[in-house]
Order: sequence, then structure tokens, then C-alpha cells
Amino acid sequence: MFPGGGQPNMQQLLQQAQKMQQDLAAAQEELARTEVDGQAGGGLVKATVTGSGELRALVIDPKAVDPEDTETLADLVVAALQAANENAQALQQQKLGPLAQGLGGGSGIPGLPF
Repeated sequence: MFPGGGQPNMQQLLQQAQKMQQDLAAAQEELARTEVDGQAGGGLVKATVTGSGELRALVIDPKAVDPEDTETLADLVVAALQAANENAQALQQQKLGPLAQGLGGGSGIPGLPF
């Protein structure tokens, strides 16, 4: 499996591992800066989260506000947040998936949802 049939070059393996670790850190930083949206109720409630899942903004259209029915508004907020988080997870998979596979299969890495 190794060139020349000998033992792997430990220095080369360490350099590859370090590069993958740096690439992973860079991708995580990019996710923390990237914002994704989710919405509910035909756009009455919009949530913006970072690619790492941190809530950045919540916009509620006044048409969604009914003082007699706060439960529906709460449901719309939850649905918008869920949609935004699903979009964030898809972005995480896109950005981190190839790196995680390079680190040994994409599972067992603390902090990664896949």
C-alpha cells in the first residue's frame, strides 16, 4: 500500500494530519461567518443563523402577530428556526463532510453532527 512497500513516512503523515486539521479549522471559521436563512408561514417569520447554528436574526411580519393567538406565532418561530438550522446543517455537511471523510470516515469526530 505504501510506495516502495516500506513503512509510511511518519513526517509526511504528520504533515498531512496537520494540514487536514488546519483545513477543518478554516472550514469551521467560514461556517461561523456564513449566514443562512429559514422561513415559515410563507415568509411571515424568517430566521437567520450562522453555518454553525448560532441565531443571528429573527424577523416577524406584523401580519403574523395576533394577540389572541400567540401559539401560532410561536409555532411559526420554531418552524423558521428549524428550517434555518436544517440549512445550516446542509452547509456543514457540504463544507466539513469531505474533511471529515479524510480524517477517517466522517463519524466519531467530536462536535460534528455527522
